[in-house]
Amino acid sequence: MKLYIDTANLADIEEIASWGVLSGATTNPTLLSQVEGDEDDIYRRICEIVDGPVSAEVVADDVPTMISEGQRLAAIDPRIVVKLPTTREGLSATSALARDGIRVNMTLCFTANQAILAASAGASFVSPFVGRYDDINEDGLGHLLEIVEAFAASDFDCEVLAASIRTPVHVMEAARMGSDIATIPPKVFHQMLHHPLTAQGIDKFNEDHAARLSRKDA
Repeated sequence: MKLYIDTANLADIEEIASWGVLSGATTNPTLLSQVEGDEDDIYRRICEIVDGPVSAEVVADDVPTMISEGQRLAAIDPRIVVKLPTTREGLSATSALARDGIRVNMTLCFTANQAILAASAGASFVSPFVGRYDDINEDGLGHLLEIVEAFAASDFDCEVLAASIRTPVHVMEAARMGSDIATIPPKVFHQMLHHPLTAQGIDKFNEDHAARLSRKDA
C-alpha cells in the first residue's frame, strides 16, 4: 500500500518526505485554510517535495466551472490530480476531465455504489472516508472493505485511496484489506513510528556501548 500525506503544511510535508516513505499528497480547502500563502504556490511547492500525485480540490459546484477550475489546477503541474466531490455534478465533470487526460480523485465517497460510479466516470482515484463514518458510530473500515472487494472483482482502472484516517489502526487495517493507498495526517505518521520499546531499546544499546568504551579506556 502506498502512503500519501494529508496536509497543506509544507514543513510537515518536508519532514515526512525526508523519511523516504511518501508516494503522494492530498489537500482540501479546509487544510489550505490552515496555512498562509497563495494556493497555487503551495501546490507547486508540494509537487517539488513529493514526487507523486498531489490532489488539489475544486470548490465550484456546477459542472462547467468544475471543469474549468479542474483544467486550471491540472495546468499547475503534471503531478496535480483534480479532486472532485462524489455528486452528479462531480461525476459529469470527472468524465469530461478524464476524456482530456486529466486525472481525478473523487472525494467524499462513502459507499461502494458511489465508488463504482466514480470509477465508471473515469476517476483515477476514489477516496472513501473512514474516520467520518466512525464519527457517527458506524464501521468506516467495513465500508472501505466493501469498496476494495468490489474493485477487486472488477476491471476498473481506479485506485482506492483510504482517506479520513484518524489512527494507526486505520492505516494497518487499510493495508490488510488491500487498499491501494492511504492518505495520512502528519500526527498519525508520528504515531505509527514511535513505540516505547523502540526508545527503550535504543537507550539500552547506547548505555551498553558507552559502558564498553569506558572499560576499553580504563
